[in-house]
Amino acid sequence: MKESIVQGKSFQFSLKIISLYKKLQQEKEFIISKQLLRSGTSIGANIEEALAGQSKRDFISKMSISSKEARETKYWLRLLKESDLTNIDVTDILSDIHELIRLLTAIVKTSQQSLTKN
Repeated sequence: MKESIVQGKSFQFSLKIISLYKKLQQEKEFIISKQLLRSGTSIGANIEEALAGQSKRDFISKMSISSKEARETKYWLRLLKESDLTNIDVTDILSDIHELIRLLTAIVKTSQQSLTKN
């Protein structure tokens, strides 16, 4: 089966999050880095679950969870960017999370609309 766009982007994003986590650990930033690792990698995990959903409602539920995790990840990234905890530039990864949020929002909305039509 061919990988979906959101599936591929979320996996690549997870790899970036893992790399950022390692850098943060080297700078002795342990609290936010763990939160970021959990929420950032959870996005793709929930997308994978959604794609194996048992029903349209299950798919929507898992994609919605993924969207929530993406928003949480955005929060942690914004905190890193706007605080003095680290000098690591997270601008590019913030751009990536904005794109994932847009994709997930569109998927959830479209799926909900198609569910109500049936």
